[in-house]
Amino acid sequence: MSNKLTKQEILKEVVKSGKNPSYFINNYAKISHPLDGLIPFNTYDFQDQLINDFNDYRFNVILKARQLGISTITAAYIAWLMMFHRDKNVLVVATKFHTAANLVKKVKSIIKYLPHWIRIASISADNRTSFELSNGSQIKASSTSEDAGRSEALSLLVIDEAAHIENMEKLWAGLYPTISTGGRVIALSTPKGVGNWFHKICEGADQEQNDFFMTNLPWHVHPEHDQEWFEKETKNMSNREIAQEYLCNFNASGETVISAEDIDRMAAETLEPKYRSGFDRNYWIWEEHQPGNTYLISADVARGDGEDYSVFHVIKLETLEIIAEYKGKPSLDIFSQFLFSVGNEYGKCMLVIENNSVGYAVLDKLIDMEYPNIYYSIKSTHDYIDPILALGNNSAVPGFTTSLKTRPLIVAKLEEFIRNRLITIYSKRCIEEMRTFVWNNGRPQAMRSCNDDLLMSLAIACWVRDTAIIQGGRESEYKKAMLDSMSIMRTSIDTRIPGMRDYSKNNDLLDREKQARKQVDEFMWLYKG
Repeated sequence: MSNKLTKQEILKEVVKSGKNPSYFINNYAKISHPLDGLIPFNTYDFQDQLINDFNDYRFNVILKARQLGISTITAAYIAWLMMFHRDKNVLVVATKFHTAANLVKKVKSIIKYLPHWIRIASISADNRTSFELSNGSQIKASSTSEDAGRSEALSLLVIDEAAHIENMEKLWAGLYPTISTGGRVIALSTPKGVGNWFHKICEGADQEQNDFFMTNLPWHVHPEHDQEWFEKETKNMSNREIAQEYLCNFNASGETVISAEDIDRMAAETLEPKYRSGFDRNYWIWEEHQPGNTYLISADVARGDGEDYSVFHVIKLETLEIIAEYKGKPSLDIFSQFLFSVGNEYGKCMLVIENNSVGYAVLDKLIDMEYPNIYYSIKSTHDYIDPILALGNNSAVPGFTTSLKTRPLIVAKLEEFIRNRLITIYSKRCIEEMRTFVWNNGRPQAMRSCNDDLLMSLAIACWVRDTAIIQGGRESEYKKAMLDSMSIMRTSIDTRIPGMRDYSKNNDLLDREKQARKQVDEFMWLYKG
């Protein structure tokens, strides 16, 4: 093309390309196609809009589907920025160092294959994961360590696959000062559940609560992606994978312990509490005590490090509704008094408290206050034992022990109750914990900087309801049925011979009746069990 252009025309093209990145990319940039090799970069409308957004907004966050070429258009924009501006400093971080280095490689490739006459700056320093141009602009890939980019002044920070970076909150805290002199940010990613840095940034941008401008790009924005293409691409994928890779759905994309469908269903059923009570107004009540109903209180006591909360649920056992809930950070004395008061308010119902280190302190206080219905279990077996029988049993311990053995069991029980729609939850606080309660290396736990206190308290309640209460009730029914099946024969064949010693019909019948009553007394323990 340079042979056909005069010097004036070349200068005009250079100036036009420097002013308009979309013009530059569509006319001079080339990219590598997996099948066709090196081809001109002809952008789609949504990619052109992204280029305009990169210029118009200092902070950009892009929620994207796969196979849209977002990383490639970002690389083309970086190539334009470095080529036509002096002393630009670009840093790329990603979930893996290889991913960041690959984006740097794309930028280098675009610059390398530009027509020589429009390369107004050349590569002066070239490394595998970084390079510098003769006009002072430079780019490099970085790992996701907490000191990434420190002591640098960045013109542009690119965060690729931001939702998948584990320590992104800490990384952002270290990176933000590097752009404080006017640098720009492009954060792009597919979703990965809720509660992480990327999700919070997107939500804040959507609600105009931060400085980011958000772009949402699901699979169908690409003009060549139709329904047939989508069905072919996703036929061997799970719902979670489809939500993450193509639908840009935060709620369904995370590996949450509770399915996204169940969470959404319960979120639609949440209600504002009838009362917000307690010393800190964190005691939410949906229904007062109703005579004739049976209740259970399950509590989890905060460790005391300020990171988690002391919580409890009040459950109506007849309907399995959570009719009251508390979540706060009271002292142990106040929390003990609170539990004592609420337990008495709901008919001196069974009180189940996790007996961790500080949980024992709360249990001791409740025992000193002579609360009459505390949950006890047998050490090591975790089997429920009646509080009266526990007094004489050295193996009995107050409260519920959450251990490596019991934690997966109670979480599985909670998931079962929710999946089978056995339990009704009105609390939005509880639902929000479900959105950030995920599988992490095979273990169910809250995401970083999130809590699962309400969920663990509820999981304990579900377990106790199915073991101590339901199974215990079945045993009582079995004992009662066994006793009811017993009958006393009050008639007999008279084989006595007149003249025998102590022959007396009346005395003999009286002795038999006494014997029958004695048998009844011997088996009365079956009723009391």
